[in-house]
Amino acid sequence: MFKKIFGKREEVLKSIQLIAPVSGKMLTIEEVPDPVFSQKMMGDGVAFEPQEGKIVAPADGEIIQVFPTKHAIGIKAVNGAEILIHIGLETVGMKGEGFTVHVSEGKKVKQGDVLVTVDLNLVKEKASSIVTPMIITNLNDMQSIEKSSLSSVIAGEQAVMTIEAK
Repeated sequence: MFKKIFGKREEVLKSIQLIAPVSGKMLTIEEVPDPVFSQKMMGDGVAFEPQEGKIVAPADGEIIQVFPTKHAIGIKAVNGAEILIHIGLETVGMKGEGFTVHVSEGKKVKQGDVLVTVDLNLVKEKASSIVTPMIITNLNDMQSIEKSSLSSVIAGEQAVMTIEAK
Protein backbone atom coordinates (compact mmCIF):
# COMPACT_ATOMS: atom_id res chain seq x y z
CA MET A 1 0.00 0.00 0.00
CA PHE A 2 2.74 2.47 0.97
CA LYS A 3 4.58 1.64 -2.21
CA LYS A 4 1.52 2.73 -4.20
CA ILE A 5 1.26 5.99 -2.28
CA PHE A 6 4.94 6.87 -1.89
CA GLY A 7 6.56 4.77 -4.61
CA LYS A 8 8.19 6.45 -7.55
CA ARG A 9 6.31 6.19 -10.81
CA GLU A 10 8.44 4.90 -13.58
CA GLU A 11 8.64 7.63 -16.17
CA VAL A 12 8.68 6.66 -19.80
CA LEU A 13 11.35 8.57 -21.66
CA LYS A 14 9.97 10.61 -24.50
CA SER A 15 13.27 11.95 -25.79
CA ILE A 16 16.32 9.78 -26.44
CA GLN A 17 19.64 10.17 -28.16
CA LEU A 18 20.79 7.58 -30.67
CA ILE A 19 24.52 6.96 -30.81
CA ALA A 20 26.45 5.96 -33.91
CA PRO A 21 25.92 2.24 -34.53
CA VAL A 22 29.13 1.99 -36.54
CA SER A 23 32.42 3.88 -36.91
CA GLY A 24 32.96 5.77 -40.14
CA LYS A 25 31.70 8.64 -42.22
CA MET A 26 28.19 9.90 -41.47
CA LEU A 27 25.93 10.72 -44.42
CA THR A 28 22.54 12.35 -44.75
CA ILE A 29 19.74 9.97 -45.66
CA GLU A 30 19.43 11.79 -48.99
CA GLU A 31 23.00 10.72 -49.87
CA VAL A 32 22.17 6.99 -49.71
CA PRO A 33 22.54 5.55 -53.23
CA ASP A 34 19.18 3.75 -53.03
CA PRO A 35 15.84 5.56 -53.55
CA VAL A 36 14.01 3.43 -50.95
CA PHE A 37 16.18 5.12 -48.32
CA SER A 38 17.10 8.46 -49.93
CA GLN A 39 13.45 9.26 -50.68
CA LYS A 40 12.47 8.25 -47.13
CA MET A 41 10.04 5.56 -48.30
CA MET A 42 10.69 3.52 -45.13
CA GLY A 43 11.29 6.41 -42.75
CA ASP A 44 13.82 9.10 -41.92
CA GLY A 45 17.27 8.94 -40.41
CA VAL A 46 20.95 9.02 -41.26
CA ALA A 47 23.45 6.67 -42.88
CA PHE A 48 27.05 5.63 -42.44
CA GLU A 49 29.96 4.52 -44.60
CA PRO A 50 31.48 2.01 -42.15
CA GLN A 51 35.23 1.74 -41.48
CA GLU A 52 34.83 -1.46 -39.48
CA GLY A 53 32.35 -4.30 -39.34
CA LYS A 54 31.05 -3.93 -35.77
CA ILE A 55 27.44 -2.73 -35.48
CA VAL A 56 26.26 -1.66 -31.99
CA ALA A 57 22.89 -0.79 -30.48
CA PRO A 58 22.19 2.93 -30.94
CA ALA A 59 19.84 2.98 -27.91
CA ASP A 60 18.50 0.91 -25.04
CA GLY A 61 15.60 -1.19 -26.24
CA GLU A 62 14.39 -4.55 -27.46
CA ILE A 63 15.28 -6.42 -30.64
CA ILE A 64 12.02 -6.66 -32.58
CA GLN A 65 13.39 -8.11 -35.80
CA VAL A 66 16.46 -9.96 -37.00
CA PHE A 67 16.14 -10.48 -40.73
CA PRO A 68 16.76 -14.12 -41.79
CA THR A 69 19.51 -12.86 -44.11
CA LYS A 70 21.19 -11.14 -41.11
CA HIS A 71 21.66 -7.88 -43.07
CA ALA A 72 19.21 -5.81 -41.00
CA ILE A 73 18.11 -5.45 -37.38
CA GLY A 74 14.99 -3.79 -35.96
CA ILE A 75 15.07 -2.29 -32.45
CA LYS A 76 12.25 -0.75 -30.45
CA ALA A 77 13.83 1.94 -28.29
CA VAL A 78 12.61 2.72 -24.78
CA ASN A 79 10.63 5.72 -26.08
CA GLY A 80 8.84 3.59 -28.68
CA ALA A 81 10.96 4.63 -31.68
CA GLU A 82 11.34 1.75 -34.12
CA ILE A 83 14.87 1.79 -35.50
CA LEU A 84 16.00 -0.15 -38.56
CA ILE A 85 19.72 -0.64 -39.16
CA HIS A 86 20.24 -1.91 -42.71
CA ILE A 87 23.83 -3.08 -43.19
CA GLY A 88 24.94 -2.29 -46.74
CA LEU A 89 22.73 -2.00 -49.81
CA GLU A 90 21.54 -4.97 -51.88
CA THR A 91 22.92 -7.22 -49.12
CA VAL A 92 19.81 -9.39 -48.89
CA GLY A 93 21.22 -11.38 -51.83
CA MET A 94 24.23 -12.38 -49.71
CA LYS A 95 21.85 -14.67 -47.74
CA GLY A 96 23.68 -14.05 -44.47
CA GLU A 97 27.17 -14.77 -45.80
CA GLY A 98 29.70 -12.63 -43.95
CA PHE A 99 27.23 -11.57 -41.21
CA THR A 100 27.32 -12.81 -37.60
CA VAL A 101 24.33 -11.79 -35.48
CA HIS A 102 24.93 -11.53 -31.72
CA VAL A 103 21.30 -10.91 -30.64
CA SER A 104 17.90 -12.51 -31.13
CA GLU A 105 14.32 -11.25 -31.34
CA GLY A 106 12.93 -10.34 -27.93
CA LYS A 107 16.37 -9.68 -26.40
CA LYS A 108 16.79 -6.48 -24.39
CA VAL A 109 19.86 -4.48 -25.40
CA LYS A 110 21.74 -1.57 -23.90
CA GLN A 111 23.18 1.28 -25.92
CA GLY A 112 26.57 0.13 -27.25
CA ASP A 113 25.89 -3.65 -27.14
CA VAL A 114 27.27 -5.45 -30.21
CA LEU A 115 24.42 -6.48 -32.52
CA VAL A 116 26.16 -7.76 -35.65
CA THR A 117 29.67 -8.19 -36.97
CA VAL A 118 30.12 -8.15 -40.71
CA ASP A 119 32.94 -8.79 -43.17
CA LEU A 120 32.97 -5.41 -44.95
CA ASN A 121 35.37 -6.65 -47.64
CA LEU A 122 32.88 -9.36 -48.56
CA VAL A 123 30.05 -6.79 -48.64
CA LYS A 124 32.16 -4.56 -50.92
CA GLU A 125 32.70 -7.54 -53.21
CA LYS A 126 29.16 -8.97 -53.29
CA ALA A 127 26.75 -6.06 -52.67
CA SER A 128 26.18 -2.70 -54.32
CA SER A 129 27.41 -0.63 -51.35
CA ILE A 130 28.58 -0.78 -47.73
CA VAL A 131 26.49 2.32 -46.90
CA THR A 132 24.46 1.50 -43.79
CA PRO A 133 21.23 3.46 -43.19
CA MET A 134 19.73 3.83 -39.71
CA ILE A 135 16.12 4.94 -39.98
CA ILE A 136 13.11 5.54 -37.76
CA THR A 137 10.28 3.57 -39.36
CA ASN A 138 7.37 4.73 -37.18
CA LEU A 139 7.57 8.47 -37.86
CA ASN A 140 3.86 8.97 -37.12
CA ASP A 141 4.54 8.10 -33.47
CA MET A 142 7.39 10.61 -33.19
CA GLN A 143 7.16 14.30 -32.34
CA SER A 144 10.55 15.27 -33.73
CA ILE A 145 13.86 13.98 -35.05
CA GLU A 146 16.99 16.10 -34.81
CA LYS A 147 20.05 14.94 -36.72
CA SER A 148 23.65 15.72 -35.87
CA SER A 149 25.85 17.38 -38.46
CA LEU A 150 28.90 15.27 -37.59
CA SER A 151 30.85 13.98 -40.55
CA SER A 152 32.90 11.29 -38.84
CA VAL A 153 31.70 9.10 -35.97
CA ILE A 154 32.93 6.35 -33.64
CA ALA A 155 30.54 3.49 -32.84
CA GLY A 156 29.00 3.79 -29.40
CA GLU A 157 30.40 7.25 -28.72
CA GLN A 158 28.77 10.16 -30.57
CA ALA A 159 25.07 11.02 -30.51
CA VAL A 160 23.83 11.20 -34.11
CA MET A 161 20.08 11.76 -33.60
CA THR A 162 17.70 12.95 -30.91
CA ILE A 163 14.23 11.48 -31.19
CA GLU A 164 11.20 12.65 -29.25
CA ALA A 165 8.03 10.57 -29.09
CA LYS A 166 4.56 12.15 -29.11
